[in-house]
Amino acid sequence: MAKALESPVANTSNGHVSEEARREAELQRAARERQLQDLNLQRENILSQRTSNAGRRAALEAALAQVEARIQAIG
Repeated sequence: MAKALESPVANTSNGHVSEEARREAELQRAARERQLQDLNLQRENILSQRTSNAGRRAALEAALAQVEARIQAIG
């Protein structure tokens, strides 16, 4: 997944990005969007759960914090 955060290599002599690099960048963008969509669905699921059990509530809060941190990391 680290590769998804890399940017395409540009041809510095003329400032153009190769078609292959452009395609790779598009694939990476699509992967990030899918990951963000998945994390947002997880976040909505956590927020929709109701419980009076203190232990379960603490677990949900921890899960929500983890999901929100991952969303922030992706940007």
